[in-house]
Amino acid sequence: MIDDYQAKALLIAMGGDSAPAVASINHFSPELLCFVLGEQEKETIESQVQPQILKMPQRWDWILMPDSDSFAQSHLAITKSLPDILKTWGVQPGELVVDLSAATPAMAAAVALASGPFTSKVVQLRKSDGSVQENKTVMVGGESRIWEDSNPWNEGAASSRREASLLFNQGAFSSSAKKFRQIEGMVSGSLKPLYHSLGDMAEGYALWEAFHYREAWEKLKASLKALELASVWGGPAGLSSVLGTAKSNATFLEGIVLDPHDVKFSVALDLIAHAKRRAERDHQLEIATLALLRGLEACAQHQLMKQFHVKTWDVQAEQLPQDLQEACRQTMLDDIDGKYKLPLSAQFRALAGFGDPMGQTFVTEWPKMKTLLDSAYQSVLGHGFQNTKTERFQQLYALVLKLTKVDENSLPRFPSMTL
Repeated sequence: MIDDYQAKALLIAMGGDSAPAVASINHFSPELLCFVLGEQEKETIESQVQPQILKMPQRWDWILMPDSDSFAQSHLAITKSLPDILKTWGVQPGELVVDLSAATPAMAAAVALASGPFTSKVVQLRKSDGSVQENKTVMVGGESRIWEDSNPWNEGAASSRREASLLFNQGAFSSSAKKFRQIEGMVSGSLKPLYHSLGDMAEGYALWEAFHYREAWEKLKASLKALELASVWGGPAGLSSVLGTAKSNATFLEGIVLDPHDVKFSVALDLIAHAKRRAERDHQLEIATLALLRGLEACAQHQLMKQFHVKTWDVQAEQLPQDLQEACRQTMLDDIDGKYKLPLSAQFRALAGFGDPMGQTFVTEWPKMKTLLDSAYQSVLGHGFQNTKTERFQQLYALVLKLTKVDENSLPRFPSMTL
């Protein structure tokens, strides 16, 4: 017996024999039906096919071939009409079944090429010679036929997977996730969980890039379980390498999510890593500089809170070293909420006053830092109209690592997908 399968849309290429078309229509009971046929076959549809359909489709159409034996003309006719028909019917990728049982070689090639982005099952009923098992045969028009069906996307998804991987490596995580979702809709059976999980992973990194740590962690956790199972059964080459980095990333995110403190050092590390990605991967130096300065500030905030219980966004002047107290009272009051707030330079000067090495290094490096800060503030996303130069970002990045004593190896790194 052939497995039951109800198709939303069925495309039948007819080059003469109508019996396979009837069998296919009655088996799939499609909501939408389209024939690809020569002008001479129209009468066959009305006289031999339509009367034998057990359940009429809701809508149907046909595409006429000027020459069924010409690939060029067949392909031209199909590509001119099929996309509009499927769009009008609301057919999504993966919802189309194609029957090539009675197609001429030219028609079969043209239909397969033109319908590929929407097809998840290709069917062929061909004459049996008795050598195939009974569960692969069906009686059509009084004779035994071999039923063959396959999903070309199960093997053909590799090229689209590489495209999705490339988008991921370029930082286009949402586009990568969308591509993996499209592949998931096209492939069959056990391949669906693989691509669903790859889509989850890409969505997780998109959330992470937007600093939605909890949501990113939950997405990564969900994807890792299924991808680990896929790797056990083989999976695409390169999956194990991706999993290794993703597991480390999930652990990093878990640390942020479960850290109960108001100021989290892991977020500072993430900001510095984010800045590095934006500069090196995306070449967005303006955004990278802003993220880097925020990462530097987060390091200072963490040190002030952890060692001296100072909240930079709500500080009491009496908490600060003596030489900063009056300046705090005079210049750091927010007239909206009435709180004293320390800017970046004051945070490091407070650390220096407390004898903290990071603050003392900042004071020592202040001439160099002042030059780099001025450059950042003169950028388009700062307060000016100058483009940030690569060497300026690199100098600021190196100085931030020196001040904070952050080892680059401790920064989270996103995986490189080579699937």
